[in-house]
Amino acid sequence: FRSMEVRDLVRTIGATEPSNRFNFICEIPKWTRAKFEIATGEQYNPIKQDMKNGVPRFYKHGDMMWNYGAFPQTWESTEVVFEGGVTGDKDPIDCIEIGMTQLATGSVTPVKVIGVLGMIDDGQMDWKIIAVAAGDPIEKFINDIEDVPKYLPGCLIALREWLRVYKICQGGVENKFVFNGEYQNKAFALKLLHESHLMWGNLRKVKQTEYF
Repeated sequence: FRSMEVRDLVRTIGATEPSNRFNFICEIPKWTRAKFEIATGEQYNPIKQDMKNGVPRFYKHGDMMWNYGAFPQTWESTEVVFEGGVTGDKDPIDCIEIGMTQLATGSVTPVKVIGVLGMIDDGQMDWKIIAVAAGDPIEKFINDIEDVPKYLPGCLIALREWLRVYKICQGGVENKFVFNGEYQNKAFALKLLHESHLMWGNLRKVKQTEYF
């Protein structure tokens, strides 16, 4: 995995202050439905299409309407109890990038974190960090989750609804959310991201591996 936090060569703020720029690895580009994901159990962590019973998986509910992926050097631990009394899902923390540009599978893009949605998937916590790509046409207008409805009306509602129901057409059940489905702000999301980075560091110590 690449480093989680972007280190700017030319900083516009103090060196001790966080820059809110993090490396987003795109697994599933917006307007596509092939279910790609980072293979955390394989050397060098390639991005591969998920398989079920030997068949490549696709979202039957429809295209993913945003760029979907994860942050490197993060982990949602099964040994940590989150909101709702559930533990982590043993994966890097997910990120949904809501900008205007379709990103490519495997691309690494600096993003600005603006909030988070807490989803419970199969009884496990599955945080969805919400972010905007650096340099995207809307980035300068959106600094926190409360700005999104003003500049992207309906985006957050559609995103939550997509995540809630996308499994139903495949015979699954709807997903649940903590905080009554309310998005949490940037400060909360950055705290989660920092904690997930610490969980990743602890995981590396336990596994004694240099690849993940």
